[in-house]
This record gives sequence, C-alpha cells and structure tokens, in this order.
Amino acid sequence: MRVRRRWGDAATAACAAALTALCAWAVAPGAVGAFERRVFHLVNGGSDVWEWPLWYFQLLGVLGMPLLVAAGALLRGHRRLAVALVLLVPLKLLVERAVLKELVHRERPGTTIPGAVLRDVPSAGDSFPSGHAVIAFGIVVLLLPYLSRRWQVTVVVLAVLNSSARVYLGGHAPLDVVGGAAAGAAVAAVLNLAFGVPARRRSRQPVP
Repeated sequence: MRVRRRWGDAATAACAAALTALCAWAVAPGAVGAFERRVFHLVNGGSDVWEWPLWYFQLLGVLGMPLLVAAGALLRGHRRLAVALVLLVPLKLLVERAVLKELVHRERPGTTIPGAVLRDVPSAGDSFPSGHAVIAFGIVVLLLPYLSRRWQVTVVVLAVLNSSARVYLGGHAPLDVVGGAAAGAAVAAVLNLAFGVPARRRSRQPVP
C-alpha cells in the first residue's frame, strides 16, 4: 500500500498542541470558572437514565482500547496503523503524566465544583487532562485516513460521547476533556506524520 505524509497532519499537530496549551493555561489556577461550571452542571445534571449507557461509552477511552483496535488493524493488513496505535499508549502516558499533570494541578469536580454528581468516579485527584479523551481522540485521528466518510463521522461521534460521558459521570470538568482531546489529536497527528497514511487513488479520467 502506497503511503503519503500530509501537511494537514503537521497543521493538526500544531493547532491541537496550541489548544492543549491554551486549556492548560486556563485551568492552571486550579479553580473552575463560572461558565465552565454551568456547562458542567448542564451535562452532569442529566437524568440518571443515561448512567449505564454513558458508563459503557467511557470505556472507549481506557488504556487497552488502542491495543484492541490495533489487533483489528493488523487483521486487515494495516501494519503501520497497528504500530501507531500501539505507540499511542506509551505516548499518552508520557504526555499526560510526565508533562501535563506535572505542569497543571487541578482537582476533580468532586472537590472543585459544589453540587457535582459523582457516578462511580473518584472525588479527588488530578483532573487535567482527561486520559480517556486523550485515548479516544488519539484513536480517531489515527483511524480517519483509513475510513469512509460514514465511518469517519461514526468514530468522531463515539469520541465525543466518550468525553461527554466523563463529564456526565463527574470525573472531569469540560476543559479537562477538551484539553485531553486536543492532546490526543496532537500525538496522533505526529504519529500520522511519522508512519504516513494511505495515498488516495486518483480517479482515471476518461479518454476522449
């Protein structure tokens, strides 16, 4: 399979890294602003009927998910994609724990947001960034070049549901998941640059 390296991935990596830095700067004081609290309560205060469906959606961001998707990619013969997905795991841990959590210390909503509803999530501990969002959006950015338009929309929706679930369950404030999503996209875009993505087949022009 022919591969190519796209300037768009470089732009995605730069923009996503800038958004991550902006979110980190915004949450660095440790408090949750009034607007962010309103957004949090809007999502977190939803009906309890959504608890179990959204609890399952959050699993799309667990650490083992890239390895599971990598196994599927390997079965379909996408070895470059499989390697990139495997590398997403240690890179996520590096960016999240060795960089962002060392620079920014903001407690979870159970400590920082009065009236937060906690649904089987910790009440304390570092909240920025959301590791689930890093994984979910990292997988999405790696998968997009391999998918049809319909499946591209599907995986993006699943990643958004994953991040929304973390806010609904009370595990993170909104900027935690936005910053995590941006960090995951930045890491994945760099991996796309390193390994390349499938080259599009040019449609043949009819001979006059």
